[in-house]
Amino acid sequence: MISAFAWVRKGVAAERPTTYEMTEDEYARLQSVAKEEISLAKKEIRAKAKIDEEILNDPALKDFDLEHYDTDEDDEEDEEDGDEDKDGQKGESGRGRSTNLFSNVRGLAYYEDNQEDPDITGGDGADLEEDEEEAEETRILGSDNLLLVAKTEDDVSNIEVCVLEGAEDNMFVHHDFMLSSFPLAVEWLDFRVGRKAGQEGGGNYVAVATFEPQIEIWDLDTMEAMYPDLVLGAATGGSDKKTQRKARGKKPHSDFHTDAVMGLSWNRMARNLLASSSADTTVKLWDLAAAKCVQSYNHHSDKVQTVRWNPAEASVMLTGGYDKRVAALDSRAPGAVSWWSVDADVESVMWDAHSAGCFFVATEAGTVRYFDIRSETPVYTLAAHDEAVSAMDQHPTMPGILVTGSADESVKVWDVRNAKPSMVVSRNLDVGNVFALAFCPDEPTLVAVGGSTGEPRLWDISSNADVRQVFGAALGTSAAPKRTLIGLQNDDEDDDDEGNRRAVISEMFYSGKKTRKAPAAAGKGGDSDSDDASMASDSDN
Repeated sequence: MISAFAWVRKGVAAERPTTYEMTEDEYARLQSVAKEEISLAKKEIRAKAKIDEEILNDPALKDFDLEHYDTDEDDEEDEEDGDEDKDGQKGESGRGRSTNLFSNVRGLAYYEDNQEDPDITGGDGADLEEDEEEAEETRILGSDNLLLVAKTEDDVSNIEVCVLEGAEDNMFVHHDFMLSSFPLAVEWLDFRVGRKAGQEGGGNYVAVATFEPQIEIWDLDTMEAMYPDLVLGAATGGSDKKTQRKARGKKPHSDFHTDAVMGLSWNRMARNLLASSSADTTVKLWDLAAAKCVQSYNHHSDKVQTVRWNPAEASVMLTGGYDKRVAALDSRAPGAVSWWSVDADVESVMWDAHSAGCFFVATEAGTVRYFDIRSETPVYTLAAHDEAVSAMDQHPTMPGILVTGSADESVKVWDVRNAKPSMVVSRNLDVGNVFALAFCPDEPTLVAVGGSTGEPRLWDISSNADVRQVFGAALGTSAAPKRTLIGLQNDDEDDDDEGNRRAVISEMFYSGKKTRKAPAAAGKGGDSDSDDASMASDSDN
């Protein structure tokens, strides 16, 4: 399933990402971490062994011989044979024979100097040409967008870095990162941390919130990375780790989260600041330069689902939680909090990018409420879906276009101009329960949608005739685009039924090729009504 999205604008990513290489210091750090983990594990084993020994030595239980209650006679004979082998009295291992690991390998080439080994130096021209082709395949052009997809499949979670080739409407997975736990939120940021901390210019990073209490920050310009460049809230020593483990799931701590991190927001004006919300009922402010928590807020009484910085006021943030309340506060004066109540648990909040004093609130009850910070009552309440509004976003440049997604599997486009919301179109995009959606910052009619099927879709909302009719002049288009949906190609179909299903919906979306060499295929909507004709709709208009 897909749980979160984040876009990266064109021209931000490095043209030729580097491959991760561990340094001696990093190897030493890994060894130190492993040593600490092993030491803690040994202590836990010894504690358990002490309890077991007390049970075995209980006089009331000695007659039962619990130590050997599940041992068969055959097992005892095998143990005796093994002991004789170790002493050299029986078996091949006791004959003192030495074995050469490579004695039976024919054609094994050995080079005294690594420079003579073609597997190390690159070999002949064919190998060099292959390397050049591989380098070209990993190249990211200035006209490419990146879509960061938080995905979980078969209990394995990762971040897929997808490249959208704007010129060809072609999308493919460029590289990915394996995560420590299920991802709940992702946030792009450009503040350099970790190995590149202090370097000039902006970076290209993603912060990831998971069911773990820590926040992972990964360098998107590095492929095959083994671990994050920075982990916020991570313990630095054995005693700190022990404290964190004891605090997990218990009362909040001022320096780190003690439960799952549910929301993230990077401050684009104070670039070293990252805010996080957590199931431990707190909101924390992190200084990326110092890699530590500098402020903890505990104004909510239940899990805090979401946090967003105001796009116009650098110190003002908005939070929403399972206490059915939304709060606005100045991070410099946490005691002064403004409150708004809603009808259910808060799923997400979003400042109105076109009116910085207003904001949207999506709830578990399927409603979207629009507030002005000067009033406690909503400007309007929108009954958007039959189930929870699990995702929403607004058009980045045009006021009045709101898109919502829900666990009812529908995605809806709304006209919310003049505080009189009305639905323009409703679609089922074949992504299952919708958990994530986001407008592309460089292609403003393109919306990324993801859900329980685990397959991302890019929907061009201008391919719908109703959208063009309502917003056509403002969108700058009156004709249907050549594309409707863009998706990732799945090379390995599970069975023939899946293949048939894809054949039936082949006109719904375009499956991108995982190469730059092949031109993009034409799997696109044709006339102005192609979107309506090719996709199932539950539109009420």
